[in-house]
Amino acid sequence: MKNKFSSEIQTELNEIKHEIQEWKNLFDIEIELYFDGWAIFLREKSVYPRSIIIFKSYENNTYTIKSFEIHLKEYEKEEFRELYSIEEINNKNHMLLELKEIIYGKDLMNNASNLYRANF
Repeated sequence: MKNKFSSEIQTELNEIKHEIQEWKNLFDIEIELYFDGWAIFLREKSVYPRSIIIFKSYENNTYTIKSFEIHLKEYEKEEFRELYSIEEINNKNHMLLELKEIIYGKDLMNNASNLYRANF
């Protein structure tokens, strides 16, 4: 298992952070290191907020991206409803491409299409 403070992991996180800085005006960006992997959290700064999470386990070499819609329940507690999920992304460039498509609405369009099919 790789050490979360290894130069390889830190370099990878810095490269990804640099790539996603173009969306810093739209999202709050936070990086967390865990025992078994790392995660980057992007929380949208809007009236209709989304949370996008990128996760990579230290044991495998693939990425996972999940997108969530955030609701306030009784004006106090946040609830998250998954909009979109993609797992086993094999490389950083493909992950960044998927992330860009999600930021530009792939998750919302996919969710709207699923709701439409379920109702008609």
